[in-house]
Amino acid sequence: MTKKQIRILKYLLALSLIVLLVKIFVPRHYAIPRLQQRKSTQFMNLATGSRIGYTLLAGKGIKKPFPIIYLHGGPGGVVSDSIISTLSNFMEDGYDVFVYDQIGSGESDRLTDINEYTVDRHIEDLQAIIKHLGVKKVILLGQSWGSVLATYYVSEHSADIEKIILCNPGPLYPYPKGLDGIKPPDSLDLKSPIFTNAEGNAKVKNVRISVVAYCAIHFGIKLADDNEADEFSTYASYEVNKSTVFDTSKIVKITGIKAISSKNGYYSGIMTFEDVLKQQDRRPQLKTLMLPILVVKSQYDNQKWGFTNDYLETFKNHKLVVIPKAGHNITREQPALFLENIRHFLKE
Repeated sequence: MTKKQIRILKYLLALSLIVLLVKIFVPRHYAIPRLQQRKSTQFMNLATGSRIGYTLLAGKGIKKPFPIIYLHGGPGGVVSDSIISTLSNFMEDGYDVFVYDQIGSGESDRLTDINEYTVDRHIEDLQAIIKHLGVKKVILLGQSWGSVLATYYVSEHSADIEKIILCNPGPLYPYPKGLDGIKPPDSLDLKSPIFTNAEGNAKVKNVRISVVAYCAIHFGIKLADDNEADEFSTYASYEVNKSTVFDTSKIVKITGIKAISSKNGYYSGIMTFEDVLKQQDRRPQLKTLMLPILVVKSQYDNQKWGFTNDYLETFKNHKLVVIPKAGHNITREQPALFLENIRHFLKE
């Protein structure tokens, strides 16, 4: 190799290094609209130190004794206007419905120390909310990760709970090897969605966010500030959400990128999930409970059947309902069937 060729090679290597450093250290933006505070949002300072944003839907007429607390998906997801609209139907039945953004997401505060985003923190926040409501028991309604959180909560505080509704629950970690390969009974006619989570994640992945995640998980530091990280998480969710519906046109109609009004919580999401992976097996405690459990499964859910069946084998007093022509996010496509089945369960 000539001296000229060596100089050119050094130049190219230096240029490549500069480009890489720019991609890693220069903040990025993802054209996510600024978060607009919902008019119904109130704020609560919990004894845990969390400041959460919430909406309270007050029941009408003769009040039911036990309010419903909705636990959104994620971790790091948000409460949407559409879910509030759907859940407001329970007001007509006399139920108070408490809907909140979990710490680190939506309109709730972000934590300075991202190592504090743990399963225990979410459980403690939920317990503080229940105490604040001043009721003997509550009904937990969880969606996806929210179902996991509800399950973890009841393993420690079953006396607080009247009933649980688990909608398309995520995996209950740790889970036995091979659980994700169990096939559903043909009678359920379960199908796979058109898109997968992996396709959405692959589309949005970039060098900077990979390094941001590594620094957060391994060193507990924020290479990107919350605004940038949350913008990425919201953008990524828009792509991943294509795997959460039966009819993919619903994504464009309801959650077009320019119509997004809430921000997902990036650090809450990745740090909580890392802590989920470290959880001890809670099945021994859960198998002793006789609480009424409704498991709602969409026909086109993106969660493996084995994960859902794990809940059925864990909880003794369970009921399974399959919602046809709906993806992971049931209320987006089948709100009427969602409400009908839950109402029937609550009356039992």
